[in-house]
Amino acid sequence: MDYKNTLNLPRTDFAMKADLVKREPARLAQWEATRLYERIQAARDGAPTFVLHDGPPFANGEIHLGHVLNKILKDIVIKHKTLRGFRAPYVPGWDCHGLPIEFKVTQEMRNEKPSERGEKMPDTGSQIPASGIRHPASDLSPAAIRNACAAYARKFIAIQRDQFKRLGVLGDWDNPYLTLTKEYEAEELRLFANIVEKGFVYRGKKPVYWSIPCRTALAEAEVEYQDHVSQSIFVKFPVLGHANTFILIWTTTPWTLPANLAVAYNSRFSYSLVRVPLDPDGERSEDYIVSTMLLGTVAAKCGWQNYQIDRSLEAGHLSQIEYQHPFCARTGRLFAGDDFVTNDTGTGFVHIAPGHGLEDYGLGLRQGLPIYSPVNDDGRFAYTDDLPRERQMPAELIGKSILEKHGKSEANEAVLHELRTRQALLHQENYRHSYPHCWRSKTPVIFRAMDQWFVKIDQELDARSQMPDPRAGHPAPDIRHPAPGIEHSTPAKSFRQLAIAEIDHVTWIPDWGINRIKGAVESRPDWCISRQRSWGVPLPAFYDAAGQPILDARVVRKVADLVEQHGSNIWFEKTAAELWTLVRPADWSGPEATAKSADTLDVWIDSGSSSHAVTQRRAELRGSGSNADGRLPFQADLYLEGSDQHRGWFQSSLLLALAGSGAAPFKTVLTHGFVVNDAGEKEAKSRGSKSATLWVNDFGADVLRLWVASQDYRGDMVLSEARMLKVAEAYRLLRNTLRYQLSNLYDFDPAKHAVPDDQLTGLDRWILSEFARLEADVARAYDTCEFHLVYQKLSQFAAVELSSVYHDVVKDRLYTDPVNSPRRRSTQTALHRMVVSLCQMLSPILAFTADEAWEFIPGKPADSVHLSSWQPQGFNLTEGERESWSKLFSLRRKALGELEAARQTKSIGKALEAKATLQGTCEILGPFRNHSEVLRELLNVSQLDFEAHADAASSPGDSSPADLFAEDVVVRVDKADGQKCERCWHWETTVGQNAQHPTLCARCVAAVSEQAKESAADA
Repeated sequence: MDYKNTLNLPRTDFAMKADLVKREPARLAQWEATRLYERIQAARDGAPTFVLHDGPPFANGEIHLGHVLNKILKDIVIKHKTLRGFRAPYVPGWDCHGLPIEFKVTQEMRNEKPSERGEKMPDTGSQIPASGIRHPASDLSPAAIRNACAAYARKFIAIQRDQFKRLGVLGDWDNPYLTLTKEYEAEELRLFANIVEKGFVYRGKKPVYWSIPCRTALAEAEVEYQDHVSQSIFVKFPVLGHANTFILIWTTTPWTLPANLAVAYNSRFSYSLVRVPLDPDGERSEDYIVSTMLLGTVAAKCGWQNYQIDRSLEAGHLSQIEYQHPFCARTGRLFAGDDFVTNDTGTGFVHIAPGHGLEDYGLGLRQGLPIYSPVNDDGRFAYTDDLPRERQMPAELIGKSILEKHGKSEANEAVLHELRTRQALLHQENYRHSYPHCWRSKTPVIFRAMDQWFVKIDQELDARSQMPDPRAGHPAPDIRHPAPGIEHSTPAKSFRQLAIAEIDHVTWIPDWGINRIKGAVESRPDWCISRQRSWGVPLPAFYDAAGQPILDARVVRKVADLVEQHGSNIWFEKTAAELWTLVRPADWSGPEATAKSADTLDVWIDSGSSSHAVTQRRAELRGSGSNADGRLPFQADLYLEGSDQHRGWFQSSLLLALAGSGAAPFKTVLTHGFVVNDAGEKEAKSRGSKSATLWVNDFGADVLRLWVASQDYRGDMVLSEARMLKVAEAYRLLRNTLRYQLSNLYDFDPAKHAVPDDQLTGLDRWILSEFARLEADVARAYDTCEFHLVYQKLSQFAAVELSSVYHDVVKDRLYTDPVNSPRRRSTQTALHRMVVSLCQMLSPILAFTADEAWEFIPGKPADSVHLSSWQPQGFNLTEGERESWSKLFSLRRKALGELEAARQTKSIGKALEAKATLQGTCEILGPFRNHSEVLRELLNVSQLDFEAHADAASSPGDSSPADLFAEDVVVRVDKADGQKCERCWHWETTVGQNAQHPTLCARCVAAVSEQAKESAADA
């Protein structure tokens, strides 16, 4: 008889081979066909809401690994919250405007033939750009550029949407938010109107980052720092009234010298007047004023020999000095600049060009200097109206370009030539330092003063700009004008101070995030919000006949209404006169508009407005402001982005929501690091990095998701083939764990066969107790967003408690016990409980695999694991049970060592060929005798025997169970008695005692006989 057919061998259609690259798209199609996301939301209707607001990726290319990391982390959070019973809608979004798209599109349009661009739009009337700035590709109409940019953005939105969905990210993909839609743009303008109304927005001339190739101002977040080699020079500035006497200044931007209007010194430093001989006999000499502390370094660089300090000069002396510009027909004065003039490099003097640096600008404002910036939109020297023409730079410099090519620029070379010709250049060398570059063109930016629109960060809040306190449900008290009769000494707070204070109301994960965001807000200058671009939301300002700006909140709101009805193209399609007629307030008493702004709003205004344009506007996301969710209408529970967003989206969202509505738009902010290669370099296509699509195609989305979960996102995360192969091994372990459990539940119906807790076998009670501890640990790790701990705990439990112990031990009872034996059904009960919860715990990470395994669970509580609710179940052993299991496993570890030694000496083959004999005193062996069958199972031997001997040093009852340790037991391994059973492979003395089944042991005879009876009854 073939007894193999009488075994309860495992069976399941849950395949051992994952084949994720083929299976995942099929499951994704199934989710879409069954409207899984919509069903999840319907199932959670009325449940507490958790809102993770999606920071919009830029729609200008296929997704990269940073996108993969970010979207998977978000999806893990959403799926976990849903699993725990929350209604957690996910509305994805895209940032659609901005320089990268316009830069790319205009390049393509320039390469097209005029006939391929379509007809040029007619002139739409007067437009006054900031300082006469032309738009990129100014030969093309703004409308044509905008239409091409919109098509470009929508193309990549469709591509990215499919790529994000392929990662297993569930969300409302049919109804995302896009910053280019007219509804979004209108809400953005309404929020902007609130800020204008509070007096935060002003127009001024001050230095901003300027990209020469892109011909536009840049936001701080659009600037990246790279190593750069500059020309470091010492320049002689002649002191008026003192022949052959010079102030020695230091600069690394020679091209800014034509804009010099002053020199800064540090009033706390000591300066020296140094006489330097020009010939060996010292008949000719020149005098230089330099910092005393830097004199040695300056002398060495300039090659001074035999110089002498003539006298010391203090701040009082320096403030009286006037100098002649080295090559321009104008003079300047010296002013204290203690906050930025340092003694670590240079000469102790810094030349001041108020139009080309923030410190210079600040000093210029304090001293009443012109904000002079003789540079045009193309980055070339030009005359301006700030100074009389005769006091500006020599004509030979006009038109020279500042843009560097091969490390040099025309402007720098021309200035250096001018200095050499006039013998004003004392020293020149290369200087390597970190310098801001345009994130799009990758070229060095310049600081350039120009008329722009700004949000004042240090605005003191008065009655007009006082922000409401939405948490209290009424406006905050006016701290500058307290009620009569009330003593109030609190000074007025600035917008910056309130922003920093608001940061303390937010939870930051990791906790160092609070210092990073505070540092970013504390150090930021006023926010330049105007851009010289076509592709963006128009900045709805007008100008009167005198060129004075008109920016009124009532007008902005009317523009918002027009945009909501017609889209923002209306601003570019209609003339200024037509627009003014449509938006002019009925009670307008100010000057009439004759021109409109050609600027667009900074894209960080776009994305930063999403709390109002999306969270507050969409019913499923909107906070109630009640105790039910604790969220204000525009607030989300969580923002989750990369750590670079402390300077970007986190900050812009905070400032806009605070200025417009009086509170931060988020309750918690989680930041993650970047994906890097083995060399620690950020993954990028420019470095030949493998694309996100290839990683998915090679390993499957679930393995990539598991890699994300395995990493501590608080730092940078290394992705390499070797690491992915290691994660793939962990994936196979988890998949095989699920497969083992499912394969032993093929005949289990929990409604019929489940065993009550108090009737479970000791081994099943032990594993469920360990599993309950695992569930609690995993739940805690998910709640604290420590997903790497989820990965570690689940992987370790699968490898140790399950694979190495429980799964290995229970094979015998599952395969060879009678089908309905209490012991087998007990183990199936434990397996069923575990596989249900394992699928649930894994589902936020292994979104596809957990749902695939879920289909094969008998009596599953929902159609999809993503529709189920996970509530960790406790399972407590008694103190006596815990103590017994501790001793049993301690002895098991010792016995397994002896069994392995016996195998090495060939005394036995497999463990089932062994008989283990435990030797010790009665007191020591007592606890083990009571669990002899469990211990035999744990050791996986055929026979277990005990040999007790008297112990003269003690008597029964002298020792408590806690004093009896497994190390006091001696384990002897011998060949098992009897013969090998053909069915269970145990060596038993009962083999051959049954004539009908002479090759079976008594236990297997009983199992086969019972099976025969059941088969006959079924027949």
